[in-house]
Amino acid sequence: MDHPTLKLLFMLLMLLGFASILVNASFVKSDFGYCERVVKRWAFFSLDREVKEDRHTLRDLLFFLHVPRTGGRTYFHCFLKKLYSSSLECPRSYDKLRFDPSKPKCRLLVTHDDYSMMSKLPSQGTSVVTILRNPVDRVFSTYEFSVEVAARFLVHPNLTSATQMAGRLRAKTKGVSTLDIWPWKYLVPWMREDLFARRDARRQRGSIDIKSNIAYDMEDIVMPLHEYINDPAAHDIIHNGATFQVAGLTNNSYLAESHEVRRCVQKYKILGEHVLQVAKKRLDDMLYVGLTEEHRESATMFANVVGSQVISQLRASNMSMESVADNKSEQSPSFSDSEPDNNDHQNSTSDQNAGQLASNENGEATKENMTVEELMGAYEDCISSLRKAQARRRTASLQRISPANFSKEARLQVPEVLLEQIRSLNNLDLELYKYAQDIFEKRHKHTMEKLVTADMWESMFNNSYGGVLWKVVSLVMTIILLLCLFVLFVNARRRTSKVKV
Repeated sequence: MDHPTLKLLFMLLMLLGFASILVNASFVKSDFGYCERVVKRWAFFSLDREVKEDRHTLRDLLFFLHVPRTGGRTYFHCFLKKLYSSSLECPRSYDKLRFDPSKPKCRLLVTHDDYSMMSKLPSQGTSVVTILRNPVDRVFSTYEFSVEVAARFLVHPNLTSATQMAGRLRAKTKGVSTLDIWPWKYLVPWMREDLFARRDARRQRGSIDIKSNIAYDMEDIVMPLHEYINDPAAHDIIHNGATFQVAGLTNNSYLAESHEVRRCVQKYKILGEHVLQVAKKRLDDMLYVGLTEEHRESATMFANVVGSQVISQLRASNMSMESVADNKSEQSPSFSDSEPDNNDHQNSTSDQNAGQLASNENGEATKENMTVEELMGAYEDCISSLRKAQARRRTASLQRISPANFSKEARLQVPEVLLEQIRSLNNLDLELYKYAQDIFEKRHKHTMEKLVTADMWESMFNNSYGGVLWKVVSLVMTIILLLCLFVLFVNARRRTSKVKV
């Protein structure tokens, strides 16, 4: 081939390459424009649908949007189960993936479902609460829990046996497995498969050569943290998970457009700002926003903001049912034993529900008669036993992957470069968490001021001088009243005198 021909071919290749670059650039520009329109349209309609009325008063239905690894399970067992009877829980609440609307009059829904759940709920009659956690700690906790649950299956000889046994147990029991719950239905099987693969590899080698003493980097035992956070599954489910959940954009969303919006935001980070604004607005509208790190303060505020309103709501509901029952008993004529009452079944159901509300189990205060102080006391007792049970299960599970023992001390050994990568991957969650901190600080301050004022008035009338103080106040009010009557009497006499003249 002569020199001019080579030169011509080279020029053609250059032109093709340049054309390819232009086409790709045009495609990227076109795709970004498409994504920008999709995200902006979703954000506009999401904000436009928000209810403008006061959201800080408890409505008929309480929706606890449980962001994973924030301590929500503790609130469910130690707060909400103390307040609501099981008859008031929505079917498939908390542990199930999908809401069952077959019980329209339920009062409590606690679930890992995202905010898109609101599309199935009465927006005017639903209050939303949630808890957020420092995003870096939440990623650590998600990783640790994935390993902890997956490690329980290592009692089986192989992955096939473990998978089959898990399937049989789930089919036999009416309870719910962690494998049924989002996001663990995705994360645990993934980690379980990886743990078995690493164990099989160790057995084939015949020895364990642990190259690292950092629990989060023992690749011979368990998937290292740096590998975990860079996997596509983590990008889709874990990173910025709190923001996507509050925005209603997880891969478990009820909204068809959510998957395309999430794809666009994950591909073009600059579009995440629109999602963040929607999530912030929804936090503003929530009845309560707690922080995992501010455990004691969050619990106190939950008891006083949410708990107190639930107690008042249940008390009013119980009084209403008693009043209706009294009216029915007064108005209904007497029936002979041979005449069937078509309302027997309905009445017995109402009585049963009322009885559950007023039940006094183990000598505790009834739910509607419980005070906030009693609620906090029950909470403290509950979390103590719950944490002990969780610690025992965690210890037993992690023994199967020893010496990879996760702890707060072990987290300090994780390199700063890896921590910075986690922060970068969770940039939206970091911003949302900061915003939640501001909300929490303002609301906690307001709640504490109300409590101090209430305590001041209570102590004023309940201490040893309260009786004297009340007598003084009563005397002053009596004197003022007498003076007012005297002035009225004098004015009346004057008008009478003028008429006579």
